[in-house]
Amino acid sequence: MINYFIKSYKRKIARRITKKYPFRIDSFDLEGIGEIKFANWENPLIEKKIISIDNIEFFRKFLSKGDFAIDIGSNIGLMTTEMAIVNGKEGLTLAFDPNPYVYEVLSENIKLNPDKTNMVAHNVAITENEEEFYYNSSEASFGNGGLSLTNESKHGKYTLSTKVKGVNLELLLKNEYADYIPKLKLIKIDTEGYDKEVIKSISNILQQYHPTLISEVYEHNKPEEKFEQFEVIKSLGYSIYYFSDFTSNAEVVEIKVKEDMLKWRHFDIYAILREK
Repeated sequence: MINYFIKSYKRKIARRITKKYPFRIDSFDLEGIGEIKFANWENPLIEKKIISIDNIEFFRKFLSKGDFAIDIGSNIGLMTTEMAIVNGKEGLTLAFDPNPYVYEVLSENIKLNPDKTNMVAHNVAITENEEEFYYNSSEASFGNGGLSLTNESKHGKYTLSTKVKGVNLELLLKNEYADYIPKLKLIKIDTEGYDKEVIKSISNILQQYHPTLISEVYEHNKPEEKFEQFEVIKSLGYSIYYFSDFTSNAEVVEIKVKEDMLKWRHFDIYAILREK
């Protein structure tokens, strides 16, 4: 009972007071892969992340050794690491997150398994134009949050003291990762309601290289925003599927019309090039 009250108090503090939290290094022994190290953030509001072979098998549906993958809204890097394990050190996995609090932990995670992975992280948001944005959260400890052009945001009342930078992904790839672009097989997006705008900003990349696209459908977005997210992806030549979890045996349902985007409250979709 005492532990419950201590944890409850720590969570209350994390919601109301902005402070930095340390991380700890955990190890996971995965069959056929070996030891994987991962930095878990000790923010009381964040559940411990577990590197799972089942989650890795999910990404093996879309990736192979030597591939190039991009994680937009990577947070501390759980899925970045899982994708990078599949790509191997012969491939490349890029991670993007504008939140400096999670980026500190992400920066540690990209260094932890150099014999098995090749990861690079950028502390920026992906946007159409290179400009600066407010970053808001419902939690003072900034466990997550979202972008806004104004200081008023649906993401919460807490705002980073400095704005975050947005960059155009297509330009960045051409300038810094041109050799990897032809190997691009997967882009995962999780930006707390901003996914639609990110997809628009990378439409040229999607049309030219046709990577699998994974995107979050944010529960607080309006129906018309969810419809537009569907229509933007569909217009790029993709078929769209709901999936229940990032596991190899997840339930998968094709989303054929925009109204299907309202069947679930908060969920993820993946999109693959539509067969002609």
